[in-house]
Amino acid sequence: MYTASQRVDCLACPVGKTDRKLLMNAVCVPKLSQCTLAKHGEHDDLTHAGIQVMREGRIEPLLQVPPARSSAAALCRGHAMEVYSIPACVIPRHEHLENFLHVVLRGTVKYEVLTRGRTLRFDAQPGTTFLLPRGTIDELIWKGPTHRAAVALHPRLLVNALEETAHESEIELTQHWNLTDPHIMAVLLAMAADLDAGSPAGRIYGESLANALAVYLVNRYAVRPRSPAHYRRGLPRHRLRRVLDHIGDNLASDLSLGQLASVAGMSPHYFIELFRQSTGQTPHQYVLLRRIEQAKESLRNCRHSVIRAGLDAGFQNRSHFSRVFRKFVGTTPSNYQSEVRPDL
Repeated sequence: MYTASQRVDCLACPVGKTDRKLLMNAVCVPKLSQCTLAKHGEHDDLTHAGIQVMREGRIEPLLQVPPARSSAAALCRGHAMEVYSIPACVIPRHEHLENFLHVVLRGTVKYEVLTRGRTLRFDAQPGTTFLLPRGTIDELIWKGPTHRAAVALHPRLLVNALEETAHESEIELTQHWNLTDPHIMAVLLAMAADLDAGSPAGRIYGESLANALAVYLVNRYAVRPRSPAHYRRGLPRHRLRRVLDHIGDNLASDLSLGQLASVAGMSPHYFIELFRQSTGQTPHQYVLLRRIEQAKESLRNCRHSVIRAGLDAGFQNRSHFSRVFRKFVGTTPSNYQSEVRPDL
C-alpha cells in the first residue's frame, strides 16, 4: 500500500485497486484554522502564479503534472486559471486555500469524491462543475480521461464584487460537486479561449471576465444570498478624468482592471458599473476603442509599419491587432494605411 508521501507522487497516475481501497478507508482531518488560512490564502498581493493547495502541511500545486495552459504568465489579479488534459488518476487529499471552480470541458467519465467522511459517486460530462469554498478538503478518483479547467478565486475578488457599502470581510460560497450552470460554463469557456489565444487583449480582459464570474457567484451561490445592486450615477467627474488620463498616458502598456479601479479609488466591480454609467462602455471596451483610434492616427500621420502602430497602441501581437481593427474599422490595418496614405 502507498504511504501518504508516495500517494502525492502518484498524482495523475492510473487508478489501481490499492488507491481505491486507500481512498475508501481514508479519514478526514479537521480544516485548517482561520489563522492558518489567513496566513496562506488571505494575502494583500492578489497576483496569482498558479493554483495551489495544502497537502500534508505543504503548499504545492493542485496537480504535479504541468497544465496545458495557465494564466500564470499573465499575472492576473484575483484569480488563477489552469487547463489540463489528464488520464484516469487519483488526486490525493488536499485542502483548497482559495475558492475553487472546476469544469469538465471534454470527456464523459465516472468520478468519486471523498469529503467530510463521505464517498460521493457521480458521472461527469462536458459542463460538470465543482464549486468549492476555500477550506474544502477532498480526494478524488477520476476513472477516465478528461480535459478540464480549474480556477482559484482569491477571497478579495468575491468581496470586491459587492457594493462599496457592504463592508464584508469575506463571502462564503455553497459547496457543489456535480453542478451544471451554463452561465459559469460560458464565462470559463471565454477565459479558456483567452488563455488559448495567449491573452492578446492583456490583463484587463481576463480580469473583467473574472470580475463578472465573481459577481455571478456572489449573487447566485453565496451562503447569504444578495440581490444585485443597480447603479444610476456614474463616476464623479474628477475621478473619471483621472482614469481617462491614465488610460491615455498608458495605452501601450498592459493595463489591468485592478489598476484602473485603484486610480479611481474603488473596488473593480463598483468601478466597472460606474464607468459604464459614465461612458456607455465597459473599461475593456473603452480601452480597445482608444487603442484602435491611436492605431488609426499612427497609420495616418506617421511612417510607422503596421506592426509598430499596433504595438504603440497596446496590442500584444499583429494577429490580434488585425482581427480587432477589422472588426471595428471594416478593413485591415494594411489596407487602411494604403487608403489614407497612398504615397506610401
